[in-house]
Order: sequence, then C-alpha cells, then structure tokens
Amino acid sequence: MLGNRSTSPEEFRTMPEKHAPTNSNIVTIGGGSGQHALLSALREIEAIDITAVVSMVDSGGSTGRLRDELGILPPGDILKCVLALSPHHEFARQILQKRFQKDRRLAGHNAGNMLLTMLTRYTGNFPAGVAALSEILDARGTILPVTVDQATLVAELTDGTRICGEQAIDIPRSHQRQKIHDIFLVPHHASAIQVYPPVVTAIAKADYILIGPGDLFTSIIPNLIVPGVSEALQNAKAPLLYLLNIMTKFGETHNFKVMDFVARLEASIGKPIDGIIGNTKRPVDAVCKRYEAHQAEYVAFDPDDPGWAHRTIHADDLIDTDGNIVRHHPQKLARLLRTLFTQGKNP
Repeated sequence: MLGNRSTSPEEFRTMPEKHAPTNSNIVTIGGGSGQHALLSALREIEAIDITAVVSMVDSGGSTGRLRDELGILPPGDILKCVLALSPHHEFARQILQKRFQKDRRLAGHNAGNMLLTMLTRYTGNFPAGVAALSEILDARGTILPVTVDQATLVAELTDGTRICGEQAIDIPRSHQRQKIHDIFLVPHHASAIQVYPPVVTAIAKADYILIGPGDLFTSIIPNLIVPGVSEALQNAKAPLLYLLNIMTKFGETHNFKVMDFVARLEASIGKPIDGIIGNTKRPVDAVCKRYEAHQAEYVAFDPDDPGWAHRTIHADDLIDTDGNIVRHHPQKLARLLRTLFTQGKNP
C-alpha cells in the first residue's frame, strides 16, 4: 500500500537538485515598422525573454514635433514596440494610434505619443516613462532606447552633400539622389553620445541577437553607430543574426543586392555576422510593379549561394502582402524563429 511518506533531512540533502528550464534571452536591434513585425512574431513564442533596443533618431510627424517643441526623446518607434509586445495590441493600437483633430495644439499628434510624453515628464526620465507605458499595456519584454542623449542623424552622400534628419534622409525630395556614403550622429546638448548602459548589459546576457529588419540607414545603423554598441556586439557571445529586408528602398538601398546589405551592416558592427534570416518568396508581379513605381525592388535571396561562407542561412517564405505593403508576416516569422531557438537548445 502506498501512502504519504515524509523525507528525512538526511535524505533531502542527498536528493538531486531540479532546476527549472531557463528562457532564452533574445535581444532585437532596430526601429520602425520592421522591428514592430519582428516583435509581433516574438510575442507569440514561448520560453523566451525579449529585450528590444530601439533607435532614437525618428524626426517625422508627431514624434518630430514633440521632440522639437518639448525636447524629449522621440517616442514614435518606442510606442510601436510597446504595442507589438502587448497582448492587448489590437485594441491598444486603435486607441493609442488615434490622432487628435479638434484641438489646435494637439492636432496631428497621436494619443500614444502624448501619453508617453506625459509619463516621461512625470517620472522624470524617458526610460521610466517607457517602463510605465509597458506596464499599462502588459508588454511582454523590456524596451530600451539605444541612447538617452538627443542627437540628429546626418547622411553624407557620394557627392559630398549632407542631409540632416531621419525624415529628410528617409524621404528623398526628388526622383534622383546620390548614394549614401556615410552616416553619423550629431549630439544636441552634450559633447558626445553614449549608449544607454542597460543596452550593453542586455547584449552581454543575450542568447540570440536579432538585427533588423528595417530601413538600413535610418532604423538599423543609427543604433550601431552609437558609441558603445558596436563594441558590445563585438564582445557578445550570442550569435548575431540579420533579418534581411524583402524590398529595397529608394534613397537608401536603391539597387542593393543581398551582400550590399550585409557588407554595410558588418562594416558598422566591425565584426562578421553569424547568420542571415531571409525570405525566399517573391511578391506577385502586381505588387512588384507598385514598388517599382517608387524605385524599389525585390531583394532576391538565394540560400544556396556559395558566397555565404561561414554565415548560417535560415530561409523560408516569410512574406506578408496584406494590402499594398510588403513586410514580414509575423506568424511565418514566428514559426521560423521558434524552430531556430529550439534547435539552439537541442543541437
């Protein structure tokens, strides 16, 4: 007969310890709609802890106005990340991305940017405001600005022309423009810009570091050129994985091939990346033609190209063409990443 049996202190001390399985630490680096798509995918994956590192150079729309008028760090990309990681994302997006129309001062601003601005003012600093907004929306993960120093993004073109501001770089004023030769940050108030220290800690503890997708010169590289970030990535033990863009973008990556993206990314990091995550399905012709009208093209990705050398390739149909915009499909991306993380734990 089996019954309850107490364990003596001596027996307890000799019993093997049972450790709960630990989650994988995932760090993402980027900004804009690309990071929103990635975080939407990661939100659906179990047994991971997410830290999103977000670019702080957005200068357009409501974000740009708040930055100029109130001197705060740009809230727009951070807000997208919080919404992506929230289990209430569908409802929250409807409310927090709604734009004011009636009040003259508020017109054009969205509710989320205004709420994050108020939380920043009340808590006394931007990261605390971000943490408070994340708490409100039950965001799954930690969202960190890459820096808390205000700066303007400047692009130098091949003809020597300089363009100031993320929005001006992002949206060319004409149908012809020289290629971007270099990109750098100009601090507003301090003599130099520094990485936000928790970013370095997160990179050091990461099991996987996912860079991209997103606009190469206005969403991704602005993170990497913040002093301290490339050094942290060079010292990182985690593999660096690059989520390749599906389409090029005029004014930034016009006529870029896959290795052009990779070469510019690696030059900014100062270290070769370990792997590439790429989409293998070409958008339908009608969608490609719409993009061609804006001088954007499909980035043809061949996972069997011998030029990948040491880099591991993770390729699949990752495309989402719901509507007129080509982007990564969160569920397809989640399926690929879930497999990648599982294989990493069980090689």
